[in-house]
Amino acid sequence: MSEASAVRPAHDYIVVGSGAGGGTLAARLAEAGRKVLLLEAGGDPCKLTHSRLPGDYQVPAFHAFASENPALRWDFFVRHYGGDERQKKDEKFTKERDGVLYPRAGALGGCTAHNAMILVYPHNADWDDIAKSTGDSSWQASKMRRYFERLEDCRHRPLMRCIKALTGFNPSRHGFSGWLTTELAIPMEALGTRRLRQVLEELAVDASFEIGHRLKRLRWFFKTRGDPNDWRLVIANAYGLRMVPLTTLGHVRVGSRERVLSVADKFPDKLQIEFDALVTRILFEGQNRAIGVEYLKGERLYRAHANPSNDAGEKRQAYAAKEVILCGGAFNTPQLLMLSGVGPREELERYGIEVRNHLPGVGKNLQDRYEVSVVNRMKNDWQMLAGSKFSRGDPQYREWDQEKRKGVYTTNGGVLAVIKKSKQDRLPDLFCLGMVGKFKGYFPGYSKLLAEHQNYLSWIILKAHTLNNRGKVTLQSSDPRVPPKINFHYFDEGSDKQEKDLAAVVEGIHFVRAMTKDLRERGLIAAEELPGDRRQSDEDLKDFVRDNAWGHHASCTCQIGPEEKGGVLSSDFRVHGTQGLRVVDASVFPRIPGFFIVSAIYMIGEKAADVILSDGKN
Repeated sequence: MSEASAVRPAHDYIVVGSGAGGGTLAARLAEAGRKVLLLEAGGDPCKLTHSRLPGDYQVPAFHAFASENPALRWDFFVRHYGGDERQKKDEKFTKERDGVLYPRAGALGGCTAHNAMILVYPHNADWDDIAKSTGDSSWQASKMRRYFERLEDCRHRPLMRCIKALTGFNPSRHGFSGWLTTELAIPMEALGTRRLRQVLEELAVDASFEIGHRLKRLRWFFKTRGDPNDWRLVIANAYGLRMVPLTTLGHVRVGSRERVLSVADKFPDKLQIEFDALVTRILFEGQNRAIGVEYLKGERLYRAHANPSNDAGEKRQAYAAKEVILCGGAFNTPQLLMLSGVGPREELERYGIEVRNHLPGVGKNLQDRYEVSVVNRMKNDWQMLAGSKFSRGDPQYREWDQEKRKGVYTTNGGVLAVIKKSKQDRLPDLFCLGMVGKFKGYFPGYSKLLAEHQNYLSWIILKAHTLNNRGKVTLQSSDPRVPPKINFHYFDEGSDKQEKDLAAVVEGIHFVRAMTKDLRERGLIAAEELPGDRRQSDEDLKDFVRDNAWGHHASCTCQIGPEEKGGVLSSDFRVHGTQGLRVVDASVFPRIPGFFIVSAIYMIGEKAADVILSDGKN
């Protein structure tokens, strides 16, 4: 007798996780008339009890504080290296937790509840590579673009409203009718001071001219409004100066949470959201068919939570008539598969878990960006931050908290971005983001630096298309409340033996230094604190990057591809060797796409909905 033989399923689909993949998918299935149960281990980030909420969620400039808000944060501590000698050189390393902080969110919306809201389209080659490797033409870039058009809505930008008023151009008829609104960072009133505008203008000129073809690139910048999602720039693999699209509406964060709540309100009989539901295993019947899940009902049950509960939780089960879809992300999805008996045999047997489906690729192929910061201490404080405490009640918050939201809190802190192609890659692979504030990576209490230091300009250098795929997610307990072990095996421990990624990041540091050279010579920059003036040679900078790099786009741990090559999923998101079970989250990619992975995850959420709904059996 099967586990569900006496139970009549109340839902067509069970979706586990409400982030960019799960929330998007659940909403789209419910809109199509399917009954969906969405299970979220946390609560609503705007209703959780903590003194800084809901401001931490809503205010764009507070995203770092949201990631450290104890009401919603899940703190993973990850290893960058297996060996202690190299790992402990990183000053961000937390000895007591044997790792480096990797912030995640346990709340409705997943990590869209605390991310920096940047939405940048992936490269077309990212999609074409999947189509080529799988033989599935539906992944071709020309076909994937429609999912972004279904997603992004930029009609609310002031320039778009102006164009509509002057010309009658209706954005909703030209691919701008999606549900996820974006606004460009740095509204002019947020720049605050003449000095900052002067600094930005000088940096912008350097950034545009350094890359060559200056007149052509400046013309394209103005023609495309500096929007990296403009299709003309996407198909050209263009690089240069860019504005930064943020997922905000009226300068308030929006994301998967708003999408899910909107659909649940409109179709309450189709979309049911179950909060505080930590899924512990998948329920199967004969022939490895997924029929439901078992979960623990209770607050703060996962041990990664900032304040984990000692309560064991109430064990419950839920059943799906059609499918179970895992959307927990690159860490939690492979953990849940392994806890359910799907994964590498030796890993499961080590923890006494019955092997249901030996699938060696689960938890392997872990990938991420490499990121470092060039941190400059300015001679003077930024005038626009005068009196700022990054909390409710300060002058900047009062400026934001009005009918026409204004000021520096309308941004995520980013003031300028440059996309650059290194010598190491066939595509633009460096995203250099100038940010007002002191930011050198993630460690407990990192967000305090932003409030306490108001005379810093940090350049975050992000390396896309990284070559290392040797990271792993493995179990450290059969207890589903215990987070898995995570080791990215950076640089020389990984698969990039020629260290092309390392050379590209160093190239990015040199580029940023060249842009800020004039500011230093004129005394506007008092000192470069990181990497620091004593690190000038390529070898010194390589050591700096090895010791200080971090990432926050974990992906690829349940990759699409044939099982014999380490694949876990077919191109339609089905888990090999099972029925009625799919994965739709950051873990599905064979290679990490684009610059900021959230756009690609939103897109596969939309694609998966089409795939599932078009299946004749569904």
